[in-house]
Amino acid sequence: MQYFIIAGERSGDLHGSNLLKEILRLDPNAVAKGIGGRFLREAGMEVLFDYEGIAIMGFTEIFEKFSLIKQTSNLVKKALAENRPDCVILIDYGGFNLRIAAYAKSIGIKVFYYIPPKIWAWNTSRIEKLRTNTDRIFVILPFEKEFYERHGIEVDYVGNPILDSIVSFEPSPDFRFRNRLDEKPIIAVLPGSRKSEIEKSLYRILSILPAYPDHQFVVAGVDNLPESYYNHFRRNGRVDIVFEQTYDLLHHAEMAVVTSGTATLETALFNIPQVVVYATNTISYLLARLFIKVKYISLVNLIAGKKIVAELIQNSFSPANLRKELEVLHPGSHEREEMLQQYELIRSRLGNPGASRRCAELLVKRLSDEK
Repeated sequence: MQYFIIAGERSGDLHGSNLLKEILRLDPNAVAKGIGGRFLREAGMEVLFDYEGIAIMGFTEIFEKFSLIKQTSNLVKKALAENRPDCVILIDYGGFNLRIAAYAKSIGIKVFYYIPPKIWAWNTSRIEKLRTNTDRIFVILPFEKEFYERHGIEVDYVGNPILDSIVSFEPSPDFRFRNRLDEKPIIAVLPGSRKSEIEKSLYRILSILPAYPDHQFVVAGVDNLPESYYNHFRRNGRVDIVFEQTYDLLHHAEMAVVTSGTATLETALFNIPQVVVYATNTISYLLARLFIKVKYISLVNLIAGKKIVAELIQNSFSPANLRKELEVLHPGSHEREEMLQQYELIRSRLGNPGASRRCAELLVKRLSDEK
């Protein structure tokens, strides 16, 4: 069968690649094309369009990249009309993917949404678009199933794919030696994967360096940005950068500062105490305050339904506040032990590993049954 997969940013590319591997296990003759990046390409998909050009963060970037997004949308529609795949698999990236979903349904192509947009956070008006333009929705956060059912939509909770990645991870015994790190305790810094989010957070985080002479700050770099980009963050050797080694970094860290996103959940599952930070431009922040309907922004707190980790957002994300929150996370502190105990709640709510496999099985079976 032919699959058309659309992942509009890095985490979607990774989760999509793991899903595609499972699809190929079940359907060895499968052919996949679409939008993605390195991970989907390595998994066997023909990447017609790279996601890098259309990845966005915040409200204002939508306007900045509107022309390119529109052009890419038209090219995708043309590819769907010409290739007529058996299905389209959409991964997150709500605004773009919902428009593609409507078009695909209009020309008779089945639409599956894996990791739907976070409409529960700020835009429940999209619920009707999902209801009308998808054949099945596969969710990865436990509270999403209840949310959709309240709106009369049956979905499948397949588990969280991050569990799969962590279960299969094997720590490198020579991580410190290979990266020329000394034996000082590590404060891991996970600033995100896009320049826009890195610029907004990393300067503020590294401003607290002088307060931690007995620690080393290690930044998780990503290979979709050139290594040279990170050089001006090294602070004359006080800051180390490791590339594509986030799990090894977390495995060795004492605590972490994490930009809000998937990495907050990964950090919790590695049992590392953390402070969650987030900053964007003023216009995007003010718009977000108008529309966002949830109490928390980090996945850790959202899944728990209560505050487990501190969230420093926009103006509260200051060097003084960051130092204050980190100070209570040192080994032996009551706050640290309490956070680690609360992480167990997250694990229990996520369930068992196997999200990619379960999603692939449900998806392929549905396609086969309707052939």
